[in-house]
Amino acid sequence: MTNRCPWAGSDPQMQAYHDMEWGVPERDGRALWEKLQLDGFQAGLSWSTILKKRDAFREVFASFEPETVARFDAPDVERLLGDARIIRSRAKIEATIGNARAYLAMHDAGEDFAEFCWSFVEDEPLRGDGVHVPAKTPLSEEISTQLRKRGFKFVGPVIVYAWMQACGLVDDHLNGCFRRSGGLSCS
Repeated sequence: MTNRCPWAGSDPQMQAYHDMEWGVPERDGRALWEKLQLDGFQAGLSWSTILKKRDAFREVFASFEPETVARFDAPDVERLLGDARIIRSRAKIEATIGNARAYLAMHDAGEDFAEFCWSFVEDEPLRGDGVHVPAKTPLSEEISTQLRKRGFKFVGPVIVYAWMQACGLVDDHLNGCFRRSGGLSCS
């Protein structure tokens, strides 16, 4: 029997996500941005809900290509609000469009999104203590603040910490989990 973090449960899709994606260091700026948007859509919901809708999100948000999403307008918002395959929250949809514009503004200013993200952990994943998994940390609060200064929305410190875990900026696999690896301590 494979020992996993308890949140993976018995759902094969959640187990596959845990085993192959969650906590794997993501270095591609566009993929980091996509995952941040999906974590924003998760606010108030379970990750399982988002994971089940991820393919539909990718379809309706043009594979999360910021250049395309940034051009979405009012008819696109209405189209997305009418699509039952995704989370139909006007605030989250509009935030995603605005976040695409913020991502591109960073790029236009010479700020690479991946370098920006990884600079907070000095380019190496932090390592949780293997026992406690916080909802947020002072670092996620700082990243949240910096993202907001750049115009991002739905990037509060709890969302940012979940995103940090998902993208491998922090390894929060628990002791006993077969995915727990070495790295720097968060403490």
